[in-house]
Order: sequence, then C-alpha cells, then structure tokens
Amino acid sequence: MLGLFLGALEATVVSTAMPTVIASLGGLHIYSWVFSAYILTSTVTVPLWGRLSDLYGRKRFMLMGIAIFLIGSALSGAATSMAQLVLFRAIQGLGAGALLPLGMTIIGEIYSLEKRARMQGFFSGVWGLASIVGPLIGGFITDHFSWRWVFYINIPFGIAAALLIGLALIEPRDHRKKVTVDYAGAVTLTAFVTILLIALGQQNLDALVRASLLGLCALLLGLFLVLERRANEPIVPLSLFRHRIFSVSSANGFFVGMAMFGSLSFIPLFVQGVIGTTATEAGTTLTPFMLCWVGFSIIGSRMILKIGYRPTALLGVGLLVAGFLGMATLNAEASRLLVMGYLSLAGAGMGFSMVTLLIAVQTSVPRDQLGIATSGTVFFRSIGGAVGVAVMGAVLSAQMSAHANSDLSSSLSPEKLADLLRHPDALISPAARAQLPAPLLEALQQILATALHWVFIVGLIVAVLALIVTLFLPRGTAQEHVSGGRTRT
Repeated sequence: MLGLFLGALEATVVSTAMPTVIASLGGLHIYSWVFSAYILTSTVTVPLWGRLSDLYGRKRFMLMGIAIFLIGSALSGAATSMAQLVLFRAIQGLGAGALLPLGMTIIGEIYSLEKRARMQGFFSGVWGLASIVGPLIGGFITDHFSWRWVFYINIPFGIAAALLIGLALIEPRDHRKKVTVDYAGAVTLTAFVTILLIALGQQNLDALVRASLLGLCALLLGLFLVLERRANEPIVPLSLFRHRIFSVSSANGFFVGMAMFGSLSFIPLFVQGVIGTTATEAGTTLTPFMLCWVGFSIIGSRMILKIGYRPTALLGVGLLVAGFLGMATLNAEASRLLVMGYLSLAGAGMGFSMVTLLIAVQTSVPRDQLGIATSGTVFFRSIGGAVGVAVMGAVLSAQMSAHANSDLSSSLSPEKLADLLRHPDALISPAARAQLPAPLLEALQQILATALHWVFIVGLIVAVLALIVTLFLPRGTAQEHVSGGRTRT
C-alpha cells in the first residue's frame, strides 16, 4: 500500500514545486524532461518488472524497485543542476516502474476473488487519493520547507514499505527456479518503447525525424515479436494474447488511456484559456474526476461479484462515453461547473472500468503469468495515454492554425500570428489577457474553444472504440473465469 502511494504521489507532487526548482537550479529549456524522464523510464520498465517477478518472485523485485526509487529520490533532492535532476528523475522512474504493477500483482496473488475485488478497489482509491493530495503536498512542502523535501520525504515512507514487505510477504519456493532471461527481448522492447515515447511525446521534432523514429519503432516491434516466439522464457509471452479477457482488457486499456489521459492534458488549457480561470481553479477542476474515480472504483469492485465483469465494465465505459459526449459540446460560453460535471461522469466510468478489467485479467490468467499480465494492463494504458496526448496535440495545433489564419490574418501580422500560435500565453496568463484588446481576446478564446472541441471529438471517437472492444468480453459470472492454482487467503 505504501509502495503504491509513493509511486502515485511522486507522479503529481513534483509539478507544483517546479517553478521554485527552476528559480533555484535554472535550466528552463530542459525542465519538461524532469517529467518526461520519469514517465519514460517508469513506463519502459513496467513489463520487465512484471515478467521478472513471474520468473524469480515478487518480493525481491518489489524491494529492488523501492530501493532504486529511494536512491533516485535522495539523488534528486541533492541535485545541483537541472541536468542532474533530469538524470536522477530517470533513476527514480526505473524504480517507480515496479511499484504499481507489482503491488497490484501481489494483491492478485495472495487474495481470493472476493477479497481481491475489495483490495483492488481500495488500491485504486489510494492511487486516486495520491493524485488529489499530491499537488497540495508539493505546494505546502515547497512553501514551508524546501523543494528538496519533495523528494526527501519519500525516504522514510519507502523504508517503512520495504520493512513491511520484507517481514510480512512470504512467497512459495517455486518462484526460485533457475531460468534463462530473455535479454534480447528485454533490450528490444526497451528500445521500442523508448523511441516510441520520444517520437510521440516531443512536440518540436521535425516531421521527417518523427516519421523515421516511428518507422524504426515498426522494425523493432517486428524484431521483438520474432524474438518472443523463439525465446524459452519470453519477456512478454505471446500466448497471453490468446486469453480473450487479457486481449480485450489490453485493447480497452489502450483506447481508454488514449481518450482519457490524452484529453485530461487539455482540460486545464480549456478552463484557463477559454473560460478564463486562474491556474489554481484549473487544477481543482480535475478534483471531481479523481473523487469519482476513487469512489466508483470501490463500488465497481463490489459490483463485479454480483453482476460479473462484462456488465460492470460496459457500464463504466458507457459512462466514459457519456462524459465525452458532454465535453464534445463545450464551447466558449461553457462554465467551469459544467466541465466538472462532465469530468465527474468520465471519472465514474474510469472507476468502474479500470478496476473491473484489472481484476478480470488477474483472475483469468495462470499464476506464472500474473505479473506480466497485470503489468501489461498498466503498460497498454500508459502507451495509450502517450499516443492520445500526441494525436490530440497535433489536432489542437492544426485546428488552431487553420482557424487563426482564416479569422485573424487581417488583424495580425504573419509574424505576430505565428508567435501567438507557438506561445499562447496570452490566453493563460491573466496579466497578458488584460493587455489584449477585448475583440482580439474574444476571437482567440473562440478559436481555442473550437480547436479543443475537435480534441474532445477525437476523445469521444476513441472512447466509443473502447466501448466496442469491451463488448467482446466473455459473458458469465466472475467466479466462472477463475484460473486455477492461485494462493488464497
């Protein structure tokens, strides 16, 4: 529980400290890599941690992940330059890649279906709570102590988590078999995911460079599939995809991650740039989404036992689609309260669907594939989110350029217009907004609202794809899909 809380908290707590970090260390031109490095290494390593835990045991790799995470935290707190901080955050991410999937895998292994449903719902609540309180904790620590304690505070909690796992978690001996690690597959998968995330996540790449990187990704993916077919102990056993529940859940996770996490990146931009709120108000706009995710994940984990996976998951994705239907209607006259209402629907949908599909996967796969199956659901969701941000960012840029060129070309010089599109700070900063003539500000807000409308349309389309995929979940009660050979308590 503490390990999961640490991983979730660190993903959000740093954001509020970054302005102070920049003032202390400089390096504004690479500050985005403080986040990108952490996301990159934590995403790349998720399937590796999961598979290694299947082969050698959960306990040792959970402890190793916590140790690496704490080393990265200590080094990040002691960083004396932005370049050092980026490097140390990458180390921190290496460890964080183990915390969420292995924590959920351990629950899937040691609890019966009934208890597992309750515990996974509770874990989802912990994740949501960390996402809500993370920015608040980061701001409080930065204001009253030092930004360095945003990283140092992980150390006592991490040590406590390691002690509890070391003393309380007892594993069966059959995990300690000798196997040949699929190093070639691990290296190829790492290279594929790294290049993919860079190609999708870096908005300033030249089109030819991006296309070349994506082409290289295709080659690496093909090579990886060949290697996995030949390996004795593959990093990602391709037989997993013959499990219908795993395949459907992976596809659902990809589409839901693409729709939801891609769109969430642009909600603060809509609230600040179109509605005209402060940064604090924009941040709290997401709170109902997280609260509904927490509450409905707990409710959904109990519904599984009564009505089964398929109805619960369909209800969740249906609510997600309803939320996107609402967001697709947002315009320049929309209120912040309306945005929060639609986000609440989407949050309820995420709560129902995510915990349901995780438990479905853990229940249906053999025990010796539990780690990679659990981490696979997390992995596909993360990759979907990265693709969503890239695709929706491209849609936003294209729509902004098209409407600005047609609506503002007569009132602004080409140079001023291009600069405004590259740096739309005038719509976000209250001070900059106050300096714009009212007609120009209104026109810019309308252009941004129209561009974001198409972003949310893309999210709606992808959410509908997630709903279609979810229809392929097998019917029946949760108990009918239990795979044998699990430890029960």
